Amino acid sequence: MSGHSKFANIKHKKEKNDAAKGKIFTIIGREIAVAVKEGGPDPANNFKLAQVIAKAKSNNMPNDTIERGIKKAAGDVGNVNYEYVTYEGYGPNGIAIIVDALTDNKNRTAANVRSAFTKGNGNIGTPGCVSFMFDKRGQIIVAKEDCEMEADDLMMMALDAGAEDFSEEEDSFEILTDPDNFEAVREALEKEGIVMASAEVTMIPQNYVELTDETAVKNLQKTLDLLDADDDVQAVYHNWDE
Repeated sequence: MSGHSKFANIKHKKEKNDAAKGKIFTIIGREIAVAVKEGGPDPANNFKLAQVIAKAKSNNMPNDTIERGIKKAAGDVGNVNYEYVTYEGYGPNGIAIIVDALTDNKNRTAANVRSAFTKGNGNIGTPGCVSFMFDKRGQIIVAKEDCEMEADDLMMMALDAGAEDFSEEEDSFEILTDPDNFEAVREALEKEGIVMASAEVTMIPQNYVELTDETAVKNLQKTLDLLDADDDVQAVYHNWDE
């Protein structure tokens, strides 16, 4: 596992995202639209929508914005034409990268993603070429500064709700779940007033890779920045030990 703080990485990402909050809300809005189209507007009966709402809340999207998005999507179901696509490939020094996108034009998205890899001296691979290096898990990060509960009590609460693993870092707690149990664990924590710095189903690397070559680091960062700037890209996972 990475020796770096996951909470520090989350704060760094959120600081970057604060400068592009509109893009984050647009991304989540698309996810809401697709989730409503596939499973209806009631999160109690739509697991995917419940997950997107959790993601929205962890990104500080206001409740009224979430509700408006759900209502708009429910009244516009026939016009939702976004679809999920996933790309896998390698950055410099064999760093594994997975890109999740939600697009209404797969040709445009594929060209943009391929360009991002190429400009960073990497390359797109075939489906499955790196995903075997990751595990799909529900991940909840609780910052110690936001949590008054003792570590043992938080751990027992999470495990009783269905979590698979609990770990403590210097500044935070990490709770991992099976994707199917994520929502139950998140709801249990929410009901107890636990503030979550991050709560999402994500892809967690089985092993992390360090980069010591400055050129490789710059190239990889170039790829990641280009992907982050692409409106079609929903999430990027990699095994770089930042």
